[in-house]
Amino acid sequence: MYLLEEKIYFWLLCIIPVLVLLFVYLSYWRYRAQRKYADKNMLSHLIPDRSWFKPILKLVTVCFGIVFLVLALVNLKAGTKLETINREGVDIVFAVDISKSMLAEDIAPNRLEKSQQLVTQIINNLASDRIGLIAYAGSAVPQLPITTDYGSAKMFLQSMNTDLVSSQGTAISEAIQLAQSYYADDTEAAKILVIISDGEDHEGEAIDVAEEAAENGIRIITVGVGTPKGGTIPIKKNGIVKEFKKDRDGKTVITKLNSQTLQEIAVAGNGAYIDGTITASVIEELKEELAGADKALIESQQFADFESQFQWFLACALFFLFLDLFYLEKQTSWLKKLNLFNE
Repeated sequence: MYLLEEKIYFWLLCIIPVLVLLFVYLSYWRYRAQRKYADKNMLSHLIPDRSWFKPILKLVTVCFGIVFLVLALVNLKAGTKLETINREGVDIVFAVDISKSMLAEDIAPNRLEKSQQLVTQIINNLASDRIGLIAYAGSAVPQLPITTDYGSAKMFLQSMNTDLVSSQGTAISEAIQLAQSYYADDTEAAKILVIISDGEDHEGEAIDVAEEAAENGIRIITVGVGTPKGGTIPIKKNGIVKEFKKDRDGKTVITKLNSQTLQEIAVAGNGAYIDGTITASVIEELKEELAGADKALIESQQFADFESQFQWFLACALFFLFLDLFYLEKQTSWLKKLNLFNE
């Protein structure tokens, strides 16, 4: 198992095409300058020991040195053994509202991005719990089944957008029903469903479905994202606001946080409602809600004892860069006799 610790340094590889282009330009410029003073046959007499291959060899050597230097900076780590880790945790499913109303910017940067930030920070503060992801608007779609792979969860979370579900609305009831299929029937861990939404355009049966889920041992925690004052829903193209969403009468739509509905769903689901305005407060309140939850033994396998391998790449980089110092641009006498490069 391998990990790349600092992937950002891969951008330094852009230096290589720049060097190649610069080399081609300088070679062409030098060729044009030399031809002004003498033709090809005369140049071979004026500079008989000049090698046409050595500059290319120097360029290739430097490029190899840069590649290995970048790999050293990236700091590749290798897992030396696979360990079975036994941990105690709960099963948490996050249902994220991705309806168009979540594009409102009454809470920065907008409701959907705020929801993604909240879930990401919650995941960062989890230790041994299993998590799942659901996206919903007019219907609910599964994103990630129950897993301990937090990295995959964050990746799927960031890919959520309002175009993921074609039908609009806020089908909280469908999200709750879908979440029930996520939990194993024989699990001893507490079943927690965290619904993150503005509560707009909800279906009336969500409360009844929440009560049914509570009877099946699922505790529902709702997180309200938005403000009571509300805001408009921008329609953007290439990141630029073109207009704002309008209703059938041509009036600009103002979407507001419906915290009352979310509170009713939380009560029906034997859970709690949390104001999602301040991220730190959400995390603390959620921790308090999870503190008394029943935990079960969760077994997982992961690579351990990761060791940095940068030193090998650094050694190779120094070798190639040091080797470049010994390359002269004139022909090597014994290679000249072999005429390997037809010079």
